[in-house]
Amino acid sequence: MTLQVLVAAVGQRPRELATQMHISSDAIIINQDDHLEYEEFNSGAGQVRAYSLAERGVGLSRNTGLLRATADIILFSDDDIVLQDDYADTIMAEFAAHPEADIIIFNVRVDERRRTYENKDYRRIRWHNYSRYPTYGIAARRGRLHETRVTFSLLFGGGAPYSSGEDSIFLHDCLKKGLKLYASPRYIGSETYRQSTWFSGYSEKFFHDRGVAYRQLYGRLAKPFALRFLWTKRAEMCQEISVRSAYKLMKSGIMNEQAVV
Repeated sequence: MTLQVLVAAVGQRPRELATQMHISSDAIIINQDDHLEYEEFNSGAGQVRAYSLAERGVGLSRNTGLLRATADIILFSDDDIVLQDDYADTIMAEFAAHPEADIIIFNVRVDERRRTYENKDYRRIRWHNYSRYPTYGIAARRGRLHETRVTFSLLFGGGAPYSSGEDSIFLHDCLKKGLKLYASPRYIGSETYRQSTWFSGYSEKFFHDRGVAYRQLYGRLAKPFALRFLWTKRAEMCQEISVRSAYKLMKSGIMNEQAVV
C-alpha cells in the first residue's frame, strides 16, 4: 500500500511547510494563496505536489486534494500539524492489521482548549459518537471514498458561508454511505496552537451557523440535539449569550430554508 498526506493550507510556502510539518511520505498540498503556482519537490522519502490556488474554503481545498490523490491510503491534515517521524509506518501498519476498516481516525496531540477526543483503544465509530472527531486525524482508503463519492461540503468550515461543521458532516456522509469507521489509540502528530482563522468567540453567527450544521446532521432531531448541546456546554459557551438566546439563534439556523445543504 501507498500513502499520501493531503494538506489544506492558507498563505504558506509549500517547501517550508513540508519541512515544518515533518512530511516524509508522498503528499499533496493545496495552498489558498493569490499567487497561482504549481511545484513538485521531494520531502524526506516522498514526493510533494503543491498547488497554490486563489479559491477559498477548506472543504474545496480538501476536495481538490482528494480528487488528485493517487495513493491507496490518504491522510487529511492541516498546516498547523507536526507529524511524528513514524506517522507513515503507524498509519500503514494499522490499515494492514485491520482490513475491515475503510477509515481510521488517529490521535493527534492538541491544546486542551481544543481537544474533543482521545482514543483509548481500537473500536468502531458509529452514529452516537462520530461528531467529536476533527478532519486532521482522519486516514482513509482512497478507493472507498471514490467508490461511494463522499466529499467535503463546500458550505461549511473556514472560508465557507457557515463557519464550522465540515468534519462532522463528512463523517456523517461516510456512515450514511456504509463506510466502516474505526478509532485508533495510536498517535501520529501534534497540533501547533494558533488563533483560529474562523472562530472569533461564541457569537450570534457561531450559534446560527451551528444550527445550520445541525439541520444537516440530525434532520428532525436537530432541535433537541441543539438544546442538549447548549445545556452541556453552557458554562463554556453561554457566558455572554444566554442559553435561551443561543437556542433561539440555533433554531433560526435549523429553520433557515435558504441554507441549501
